[in-house]
Amino acid sequence: MAVICEDLYSISGEKIMANEKHYPEFIGWPLLSVPDEFGQLNYPDLEQSVRQSIEIILRTKPNEQLMRPRFGGGLENYLQEQNTLTTRQQIKESIIESLERWEKRIRINLVEVWPVVNAPTQVRIEIAYRIIASGATKNIGLSMELEA
Repeated sequence: MAVICEDLYSISGEKIMANEKHYPEFIGWPLLSVPDEFGQLNYPDLEQSVRQSIEIILRTKPNEQLMRPRFGGGLENYLQEQNTLTTRQQIKESIIESLERWEKRIRINLVEVWPVVNAPTQVRIEIAYRIIASGATKNIGLSMELEA
């Protein structure tokens, strides 16, 4: 008896037989590292890894991960908020708290959240941090669109 299943990697959406050998294209990070033209696996260095981790923390909502319900900075929770001093202070506190809790490889030097001139619904966020192992100082900046 043949079993039919969906091929999640197929562009055409065709059905394939389960016992048929079919090797999908590599997806890449975060699931698999894809070899370069020389067959080497390229993994992020410390600075790239920290930056990716910060991005993941800030983009993840609390309760989004089943086994770690408190993980994440929850910046998306502020998208429906008004652009007020209180909201900007809450965003700042959320960033500091989540990064200090979940990214132990860094020390936060500065977090600034301010309104964008001539864009009443936007805020600009600048994060300055130091990587403990290397002592390197780095910055990340992002903008968020809030309610008017």
